[in-house]
Amino acid sequence: MSSSPLPGLERKIGPLQATAINMTQMCGIGPFVTIPAMVVTLGGPQAMFGWLIGAVIALADGLIWAELGAALPGAGGTYVYLREAFGSRTGRLMPFLFAWSAVLFIPLIMSTGIIGLVQYLGYLIPGVADDGGTTGLGKVIGLGVIAAIVLALFRKIGEIGKLTTVLFAIMLFAALSVIVAAFTHFDGAQAFAFTPGAFSFDGGAFWAGLGAGLIIAIYDYLGYNTSAYLGGEVRDPGRTLPRSIILSILGIMSLYFLLQLGVLGSVPLEELKNATSVASTVLEQAWGTGAAKVITVFIVIAAIGSVFAGLLGGSRVPFEAARDKVFLPVFARLHPKLNLPTAGVLTMGVITAIGSLFTLTAVINAAVTVLVLIQSLAQVAAIVVLRRRRPELERPYRQWLYPIPTVIALLGWVYIYFSATWLSIGLSVGWIALGVAAFLAYAKAERVWPFGPKGIQESFAGAAAEGNVK
Repeated sequence: MSSSPLPGLERKIGPLQATAINMTQMCGIGPFVTIPAMVVTLGGPQAMFGWLIGAVIALADGLIWAELGAALPGAGGTYVYLREAFGSRTGRLMPFLFAWSAVLFIPLIMSTGIIGLVQYLGYLIPGVADDGGTTGLGKVIGLGVIAAIVLALFRKIGEIGKLTTVLFAIMLFAALSVIVAAFTHFDGAQAFAFTPGAFSFDGGAFWAGLGAGLIIAIYDYLGYNTSAYLGGEVRDPGRTLPRSIILSILGIMSLYFLLQLGVLGSVPLEELKNATSVASTVLEQAWGTGAAKVITVFIVIAAIGSVFAGLLGGSRVPFEAARDKVFLPVFARLHPKLNLPTAGVLTMGVITAIGSLFTLTAVINAAVTVLVLIQSLAQVAAIVVLRRRRPELERPYRQWLYPIPTVIALLGWVYIYFSATWLSIGLSVGWIALGVAAFLAYAKAERVWPFGPKGIQESFAGAAAEGNVK
């Protein structure tokens, strides 16, 4: 049957805005705080290749998102894909587990933006951050920033799209400024002074640290799927979603590589490894303290924009789940005037605030492991299942060279997952197990699968599907 229109959600996001939302979410503060960690993890200037390998995995995964998003453009992204792929076999289990996990991993990823933002505020405001991380004052400021972002999200989606485009322009200016500053005093010999034996398979520093480095890299690329979360509010999603996803990955890959290369060639290696606000250091060396402080303000604004875009897309996940009666009913309610999912915005804002109180590395590992288990690997299975079981499903975009990108994504995600800390892996498995227990309690109370009928229907089919509505 064809999908009924999503009540209250309006298709106001065009191609430029969709790409801007993705890139704003992707860049934010990420590379500005993780470049030193990448250098330490991979053992030297060879860190630049970590970004490129991460980009290959991100692009392969992005092509999965592009096909699924174009064919099934509903609010919540992965929630819709898992519902359509697995609903006929396991009822509401897979979409429930995704909604259960997304309410955790999406705001955790956003909290890393707040942690990094406060680190850069430490360059501007003494006492906000130190070598040990964020101070008590910094944590209070971070909580205040989260509250301001949540309040800013309470506006119509058309206004949000315009605001995100402005934030994207600020992010681009900040990133390009750091790149230009770095290349004004670039030392090629320093940038390419690879550690002897770094690429040796027998104990080479690059290969030894590649797994942990890819966790950092993929964390920095995350966000290329944000427009897919907003699939129910994108105009002409069959064309807009694939383009926004692919263009944002290629664009951010170029920015990240130039940032890493420029920093390697302008900051001595030992100083770089211990830097807490490396972009500010580069800017100060090139143009002095005044210019560095001005552009650092733009970096902070870019970080705010990243969190803003992430919470914007993420809040739509529990909305769609609750609308299907797979999640708490309160998440299905829209604001009476602004047409936004109030409970999703507020809940993710609260979890972002809690996550901002922990260390950056701990939060990245926890968020990435949960995401890989129930989103990335599940979508690899979903695209294969839908290709085989739903060949009639209209696909405005079909993955290039299928199944090669899907296989690359699968191998990349498995490698990244088992490269995380054992604590993070244990927590991710524990969270999913807790979700299964919660689902079984819910299913028994609602008398749905496995205690009754599957209670879920496929909402996208044939040419009448909502994916073809402009």
